[in-house]
Amino acid sequence: MIDRGSEWRRWEPHIHAPGTVLNNQFGGSDPWETYLQTLEALTPKIEAIGVTDYYITETYEEVVRHHRLGRLPNVQLIFPNVEMRLDVAARTGFVNVHLVVSPEDPNHLTELRRILSRLQFNAHGDRYDCTREELIRLGRRADPSIADDSAALRHGATQFKVNFARLKDILGESDWAKHNIVVAVAGGADDGTSGVRQAADATIRQEIERFAHVIFSSSAAQREFWLGLRIKTVEELRKDYNGCKPCLHGSDAHDATLVGQPMLDRFSWIKGALTFDALRQACIDPDGRAYVGSAPPLHALPSQVVSEVTLTDAPWATTPTIPLNPGLVAIIGARGSGKTALADMIAAGCDAITGWSGDANVSPSFLVRARPLLDQAKVRLTWGGGDTVSRCLDGSDANGPFSYPRARYLSQQFVEELCSSQGASEGLIQEVERVIFEAHREDQRDGATDFQELLQSRTMRFQQAQRREVEAIAAISDRIAVELEKESVVAGLVLQTGQKRELIKNYTADLAKLIVKGSEAQANRHAQLNQVAQGLTTKIQNFQNQRRIFLTLQDEVTNMRSAKSPEMLRQVQARYPTSGLSAPQWDDFLLIYKGDVDKALAGYITWAEQEVAKLQGVLPPPGDPNAPLIADTDDLSTVQLARLKAEMTRLEAIIGADVAVRQQYTALSGRISQETTLLKTLEEKLTDAQAAAGRRKTLQTEREASYGQVIGAIISEQAELTTLYAPLLTRLRSSSGTLRKLGFAVTRLVDAGAWGEFAEEKLIDRRKSGPFSGRGSLIKLADAELKPAWERGDASQIQAAMNTFVTKYWKDFLAHAPYAPAQKIEYRAWLKQFAHWLYSTDHISVRYEIEYDRVDIRKLSPGTRGIVLLLLYLALDEGDDRPLIIDQPEENLDPKSVFDELVGLFVEAKRKRQVIIVTHNANLVVNTDADQIIIADAGPHPAGGLPPITYIAGGLEDGAIRKSVCDILEGGEMAFRERARRLRVRLER
Repeated sequence: MIDRGSEWRRWEPHIHAPGTVLNNQFGGSDPWETYLQTLEALTPKIEAIGVTDYYITETYEEVVRHHRLGRLPNVQLIFPNVEMRLDVAARTGFVNVHLVVSPEDPNHLTELRRILSRLQFNAHGDRYDCTREELIRLGRRADPSIADDSAALRHGATQFKVNFARLKDILGESDWAKHNIVVAVAGGADDGTSGVRQAADATIRQEIERFAHVIFSSSAAQREFWLGLRIKTVEELRKDYNGCKPCLHGSDAHDATLVGQPMLDRFSWIKGALTFDALRQACIDPDGRAYVGSAPPLHALPSQVVSEVTLTDAPWATTPTIPLNPGLVAIIGARGSGKTALADMIAAGCDAITGWSGDANVSPSFLVRARPLLDQAKVRLTWGGGDTVSRCLDGSDANGPFSYPRARYLSQQFVEELCSSQGASEGLIQEVERVIFEAHREDQRDGATDFQELLQSRTMRFQQAQRREVEAIAAISDRIAVELEKESVVAGLVLQTGQKRELIKNYTADLAKLIVKGSEAQANRHAQLNQVAQGLTTKIQNFQNQRRIFLTLQDEVTNMRSAKSPEMLRQVQARYPTSGLSAPQWDDFLLIYKGDVDKALAGYITWAEQEVAKLQGVLPPPGDPNAPLIADTDDLSTVQLARLKAEMTRLEAIIGADVAVRQQYTALSGRISQETTLLKTLEEKLTDAQAAAGRRKTLQTEREASYGQVIGAIISEQAELTTLYAPLLTRLRSSSGTLRKLGFAVTRLVDAGAWGEFAEEKLIDRRKSGPFSGRGSLIKLADAELKPAWERGDASQIQAAMNTFVTKYWKDFLAHAPYAPAQKIEYRAWLKQFAHWLYSTDHISVRYEIEYDRVDIRKLSPGTRGIVLLLLYLALDEGDDRPLIIDQPEENLDPKSVFDELVGLFVEAKRKRQVIIVTHNANLVVNTDADQIIIADAGPHPAGGLPPITYIAGGLEDGAIRKSVCDILEGGEMAFRERARRLRVRLER
């Protein structure tokens, strides 16, 4: 016994036949031939028929007789549907109730008539039973003018009303009725419960609907109501109406033109074998097994369904061909029975096995362990779209260059690796990332091929901004360190300039003493010329400095063109590899100078040299020592330095007549000139140093702004990551149950300890007294005053917290420096390193966490990780419609977790893709309402060979399959009973 199990088939549960008691409009010379031909020609074909008549079963018996003679070849199930009118008024008549009877009992007609005979109608001072004879007697009593039995039967049927309370009692008292009768009630307004509208009748309406197993209605609104999707929830339906109800609809044909033709093609579809038990299963699972529409519900695409497995050159396979259901296929069996073998073989045919190289001694894979015994065995898969593929079972043709996994296989080994507690959770995280990536539409993926590429594409801008601002902070910090060093030498420069002025004053006094009496005018003239000469010397030095700068700039321009600019372009190209720009287009990004800098610099050098030459001049030829070289009336600002020095030399000879005195005067004059130049340099340094505090504050403001920009970039990256998860988060938030436990959190991670520890170990002297004395003091302050803002604040809040921290502890940091300011080289290097550390952001990072029930996936137990893995493939992986093959998904899970977490996932997953599971858990078979059960069985294991493996298959509506489920799976019978109890189903079979 092997078939595809539960498949959608068209049923006609409510159709009359020629000779029906009431409203018989099947006219013509041969109404039965027309009736049968019409049924046989219908599309889509009808495979189960509920022949309906009022109170009696003669037309049902006639249809069965024709079927036995070879008519209605497509129909495999015919059952009686006895229609009756309750004594409860509807809008235009009375509420119709139907007794839909199983034909499986050979004596079902006898038993049915016995049940019907207990129904009674009291009228005309007498009691009438629900039998053909009594209905005729009632008809004649109601209208004594009727002589014909058929007419009396019809009239009696219009008069007979069934008492609802009595019907409940009769069916409740009979075990046969409980096992063989399904009660259906019309849901419409004219002759159904919707017509019971008066407030006084609300209770009776609820009682009738509570009593019924099936609602006869084609209304989509009614179907949604009875599935708990409208006013009432599923739990409320269970409480008020004994559970959800399947809605079915028939043509209710009373003439040949309407046979099998319900209005708007609202056909009834039931998923299951063509047995009456399929209707019972539809009452247990109305959402999954009953549907009204022009076509059955869509499931997996045919091209993505394995419809048949065939094993060739495999003598050990006693069932070489195994058909597969397109929905949920559950493979069960005892240990070593061949369950995993079938899953492995299907996966091999789908090129979905990656562990061919596993150790045969420890591998859970059947194919790996059995490889030496497989010989030439192959598996051939036939897909629903019609194509076939064949693969060797020993893996010799696996993983070819053009192979593509046509199924997702979660083998035991795969699940164990992804869910292991030995730190292999990164594989699970990668699977989650793949699903997140595929949740984005193609036009939202920025051309990326996987999650990491998309992540890089979305966050690159902010990471680049971080790098740029970090570099800016480093450069500003270096400049601040220079300004701090200048600030530290202000006092020393003030002292040095004072000392230098006093020295010049003393030298000047000494010089005055060397002047010969009578040469005071020449001495004054010498001092005047000396002052002008010093000014010219300074100007010449400035021009010479400029010339050196221009030469250095020439070198930098050359280096920029030959090295820096090309390298910068290469770095930009590396950062944006997917820009799509061609080499000529990238050339436009090469940094070049706006103007002709070569010509400009050459001109500047020439100009500086010319300016020096103009100021320098040339020495005049020797002349009369008593004749001045510069007249008193000459404009000294136009006199060149060489003439000034020559005139000063002439005057020195006059001022000091004595050679020794003259030499001393000349030397002292030069010393005064030199010291005056040094004084000017010191004064310039002092002025610069005194302005350093202001510049430092400006730079600090710039650094704080850059620090804010870095933080802003980090926060922007955090926001972008949140946006990246938005499609999946939106879906999770709109979900219910287990799916709502899965979430994604983008968090800012702050390692304040590492930040503080670096400073304590390398930058501050913890031995000094102060707030940073002792190990861990700085870390405590950072945790208390900075970490909260770092973790949760926005850019302005973090910037403000850092400003407050620096202002509060700046002097203390300097006091804890390991070097004294006097150690200029070391102190300068420390200041730079300290500033780099203070405004660093290496300790702040953005991390996305995948959470289940608010716990990071990395911290979950292996079993709970298994739930997350199944959540991915069963509920979230919408981009993958390939078959999903899972070997023992319940592994590491307790039975309650299986029921609470997984059952609903499998029910939803089988609606959109083929799911094949190997399981020993009854809940995953019974409560998921598996569409096909494949039972594996292996015979004795021969030496040097494989044991014979047999598979049988069918649906849960098959009693033999249900018995095997109970026998093989622990808790199987309990699962069936619990399912019926939980759904409040009154069917006991």
